[in-house]
Amino acid sequence: MKSYEKSQELFRQAERRIPGGVDSPVRAFKSVGLSPIFAKSGEGARVTDEDGNVYTDYICSWGPLILGHANPVYFDGVDEVIRRGTTFGLPTALETELAQRVCAAVPSVDQVRFVNSGTEAVMSAVRLARGFTGRDKIVKFEGGYHGHADAMLVKSGSGTLTFGEPTSAGVPEGAARDTLTAVYNDADSVRRLFEENPGQIAAVIVEPVAGNMGVVPPEPGFLASLRSITEDSGALLIFDEVITGFRVGYAGMQGLTGITPDITTLGKIIGGGMPVGAFGASAEIMKKLAPEGPVYQAGTLSGNPVAMKMGINTLDWLESHPEVYSHLDELGERLEEGLNAATERTGIPASVTRFGGMTTLFFTPERPTDFDSVMNSDTKLYARYFTKMLDRGFLLPPSQYEGIFVSDAHTDADVDSLVSAAEEVFNELLAEDAQA
Repeated sequence: MKSYEKSQELFRQAERRIPGGVDSPVRAFKSVGLSPIFAKSGEGARVTDEDGNVYTDYICSWGPLILGHANPVYFDGVDEVIRRGTTFGLPTALETELAQRVCAAVPSVDQVRFVNSGTEAVMSAVRLARGFTGRDKIVKFEGGYHGHADAMLVKSGSGTLTFGEPTSAGVPEGAARDTLTAVYNDADSVRRLFEENPGQIAAVIVEPVAGNMGVVPPEPGFLASLRSITEDSGALLIFDEVITGFRVGYAGMQGLTGITPDITTLGKIIGGGMPVGAFGASAEIMKKLAPEGPVYQAGTLSGNPVAMKMGINTLDWLESHPEVYSHLDELGERLEEGLNAATERTGIPASVTRFGGMTTLFFTPERPTDFDSVMNSDTKLYARYFTKMLDRGFLLPPSQYEGIFVSDAHTDADVDSLVSAAEEVFNELLAEDAQA
């Protein structure tokens, strides 16, 4: 058994000064019944904790580390940028450099504005959609997580699901009143909302691959239907590509599908591991933003030069090395097939969902396609699985409702080791249940 004494002591210290001991709830490991491990360092596909335990990392900081930990690509030229100054409150050339790369890559984006997080990006994109259309209501999907702005914490995913709360205390009724919820992968549920609220809906916001109720891919025709519904009604379509942007392909999900939204939100990979978000759209829509237009948005540290440089480095590498994406897809397929085979051989009640290098093992026999089917998962069984895998040296998401991320630093051998360990754990779990 691994020792976690230093992490446990660090957590006790953190709890005295940080609410819950963490700065983001899922890190607390509450849904898996443990106290969190504290990271000390990372290299490639491995993370080392403060106790010296080494893990193969399948979180990858929840998506940003597409090249793995501490890849020299991220840091090229960053020392020079830091020596020149870390923040100015003035524009820098690096902002324009990264903006040019994003606009060239993402089909829907003529202009982009950088912010400091995915939450800021979504909050600003929604405000922009309302300002552009002159309408108030927004449609989101049950289980879809778009950051923690008040209007988005309605039947949201990720951490709110982990704690069994589909919304949040502290969100006033008025803030959520204009947020309507539909069923993911059910275009008819969206049509009904438009019929019930004619001329009132500003936008539909969707994760084109749901990633915060676990990985739930779109069913064929679903995203195309959203594009058609919004175009017919004069509403905007917002793709929240904070997770999928530059991960499922260099042009994101819209590049793979050929479905172009009106507004796109981005984050994670575009900062190379630094705190960055962005939202972009056509010049016609973006000119509504201040200082050109009446929709206000600002940020003291937005466009931070260190983050911009690391984002430039990452995107330049991905553009010149498209084989990264085929490698991620091959790893994801290998993992999906291996886990499916292991569940069949053992009879464990589980199913696998995947899109590219994003995967979730759900402890429910029926493959989830929406929020309700995700909620059929056995979270207690997942917690037992997580604990056993952690002790074997595999760092998986500490929540049933999150996805596994592989990076370019992972290998076939890494995936095969995970599958082998998972099958061993499945058999242990079934044996324990038989004896209970």
